[in-house]
Amino acid sequence: MATAVPALSTLLKKTTIVDHDEVLSAANAELKQSKSDVNAQRAKVVALLQLDRYDDAVHVFEEAGNKLKKTAQLEYAYALYKSGKLEQAQDIAQEIRENRGARHLEAQTHYRLEEFSKAAKIYKSLTDVRPTALGNEENDLRINGSATDAQLEWKRQGDLVEKKKAGRGDLEAFETAYNAACACIARGEFSQAEILLKRANDLCSLSDLSDALKNDELLPITVQQLYVLSTLGKREEAERLASDIALKEIPEMSTRQIAQINKLTASTKPLNPYLSHRIVQSTLSLPKSDRLFEFQRSLTLQNELALDLLSSKFSGVRNSTGKALLGYTSPSTRPEINTNSVVNAAAHAQNQLGKLGLTSILPLLEKRPNDVGLILTIIYLYILTNNHGSAITVLETFFKRLDLSATVPDEDVRFAPGLVAVMVSLYSIQGRKSHIRTELAKAASYWRHKSKHSPSLLRAAGLVLLDSISSDDRAAAGDIFDMLHHQDPKDKLSAAGYVAAYATTDLTKVKSTLEHLPPVARLTAGVDVDALEAAGVPNIPSAAALNTSKKRAADESTKPAKKRIRKSKLPKDFDPNKAPDPERWLPLRDRSSYRPKGKKGKQKAQALTQGGVSEKSADSLNIANSDGVPKPASTVVSASSKPSKKKKPKK
Repeated sequence: MATAVPALSTLLKKTTIVDHDEVLSAANAELKQSKSDVNAQRAKVVALLQLDRYDDAVHVFEEAGNKLKKTAQLEYAYALYKSGKLEQAQDIAQEIRENRGARHLEAQTHYRLEEFSKAAKIYKSLTDVRPTALGNEENDLRINGSATDAQLEWKRQGDLVEKKKAGRGDLEAFETAYNAACACIARGEFSQAEILLKRANDLCSLSDLSDALKNDELLPITVQQLYVLSTLGKREEAERLASDIALKEIPEMSTRQIAQINKLTASTKPLNPYLSHRIVQSTLSLPKSDRLFEFQRSLTLQNELALDLLSSKFSGVRNSTGKALLGYTSPSTRPEINTNSVVNAAAHAQNQLGKLGLTSILPLLEKRPNDVGLILTIIYLYILTNNHGSAITVLETFFKRLDLSATVPDEDVRFAPGLVAVMVSLYSIQGRKSHIRTELAKAASYWRHKSKHSPSLLRAAGLVLLDSISSDDRAAAGDIFDMLHHQDPKDKLSAAGYVAAYATTDLTKVKSTLEHLPPVARLTAGVDVDALEAAGVPNIPSAAALNTSKKRAADESTKPAKKRIRKSKLPKDFDPNKAPDPERWLPLRDRSSYRPKGKKGKQKAQALTQGGVSEKSADSLNIANSDGVPKPASTVVSASSKPSKKKKPKK
C-alpha cells in the first residue's frame, strides 16, 4: 500500500523544512487537484530550487504563466540566474529593486556578466546602513564585496578598489581570506597570496562544515595554491600538492578544467606536448551556468594554442587564428585579439626566432600594418637580434600612421600606456633622452583630458618633464602633478612632484603640502656626505656605450696555449766574440772572397767587374775632357783576342 503524502499546508506550517523532496511531492499532489493553485506552484518552485533543479524550476514558471511570474518574481529571477539566463534575470531583478534580496541578485548578475564596477556599487550601497541592521547579511556582503574587488583587479580596474591590503576582518573567514589572496594574485603579489591561501586552507579545515562541503571548499583553494607555488618556482612542493588533487571530486567543471591545466604545468618532468594536448582537448565543455571569466578564457586559449604550436600543428593554428583575426578591427589593445596575432605570427615562423623568424613574419606586416600583436612580435625578434634601431623604426612608423587618423579608438591605441612604455624603453636603450621627453609629453597631454587615464604614465611623464630646462615642460609637469595630487592626496610621489614643480615659482601654493612631506634631514640621516665628496662623481656609461657586440664572449676559464719557442740554429764554429761576415747574406759567387776553381773559372773571374766599371765601358763613354772638347773613343783590342777562323766545309 502506497504511503500517503502529507498535505502541503501541513508541511508549510512547520518551523523548518528539512526534506524538500517531501515538499515537492506534496506540491505535486496538490497540483493534481488544482493545476492553477499559485501557492502550490510557488511551493514546488522553491522545493526545486532547494534541490538545485534550476532548469525544472524555470520550466514550471513557463508552464504556469504570468500570474506565477508576478507572484514569485524573486524566485523566477533566481531560477533564471542559476540556469545561465543572466540578462533575463537582471531585468526582473531591476523591476523589484526595492527588495534587498533582489538587489543582491542584481549584483550577482552583474558579477557573472563581468560588469564588476556596477556590482561593486550595489554592494557598497547595501553596506551603507547601520551594522546592527545588517545581521547575518554583513558576512555575505563582505565575502561578495571582496570577490568583486578581486575581479576588478583582474579586469585591470584596480583604481576602483578602495581596499588594497587584507585587514583583520578578512582573516577571520576562509572565504574572505581566499578572495584577498585572489586579489594579490591579480596584482602580482604572489608571496602575500601564498600566506593568505594557507590561512584560508587552515580556516576551512577547522570550520564546522560537513566533510563533503569542506572538501568542496578546499579544492578551489588547493588549485589556487598550486598555481601560486608554480609561479614562485617551488616546483617540488607544487608537484606534491598536485598529486593530492583528485580532479573527479571537483564538482564545478570550470574549477576542474583549471586544475587540470595547473597540474600539467606543475610537473617537474619534461612536458610531452602531444600527450598534454590530448589531455587538454579531452576536457568536457562547460555549461552556461559555470563558464569561465574572460581573463580565464583568454589564458586557457593561450595554453591550447601553445600546445598546438609545440605539437607542430602550424597550418591548423594559422587557419584558426587567421579566421579569428578577420572578425576583429585593427588597431586594438584587446588581449584576445593580440594573442591571436602573436600566435598567428609564431605559426607562420614555425617557432623560429631571430632572422629566420623575421624573414617569415615581415611579409605579414604589409598585409596587417595596424596589427598591434604582430608589431610587438616583430619588435621582440629585432631585440633578440640586437637590432634596436629597426625595432624603433617599426614602432615609429606605426605611431605616425595612427597620428594621421582622427578617430578616438585609434588615438587611444596610439597613446596606450603599454605601447608608450615600449617606445620609451627602446629610446632609453639608445640614450635618446629628448625623444623620451617628447613621447611622454605627448601621451600625458592626451590622457590628462580623459576621464580614464593611467596614473603611472602621468607620473613618469611628470618626472621626465621636471628634469627639463624648458619653462613650458616644467609648467606641464606642474599641471600633471597638480591633477594627480588633488585626485589622490595620500600619494606621496604626486605630492613630492607637486611641490617640486611649484617650489621655485609659487611656494605659497604648495606650502601646505610641503609640511606633510618627510623633512630632508630625515631622508639624508644615513648619508655620509664626506665619503660621497671623497669618492667623487662616478662616470656612468650610457646604455648606448655599453658593449653590445653580437659575438659571444670568450670563456675566461680557457687560457690560450703557450707558444713553443724553438731553439736558435747556430753554426758549429760560431764565435760570439767575432763579428759576423757582412756579406753572409749574398750568394757565394757574389762575395769578395769568392775564388773560382780551374782555368776557365779564373778567366771568367777576371772578366767580372764586381760592381765596378770596366775599362771598355769607361772608354766607350762620351766624356768631355778638361778643355770641354770631347775625346774620340779609342778601340782597344785584347792581346789574347784572335781573329775567328771559319772551318771550311768538307767536300
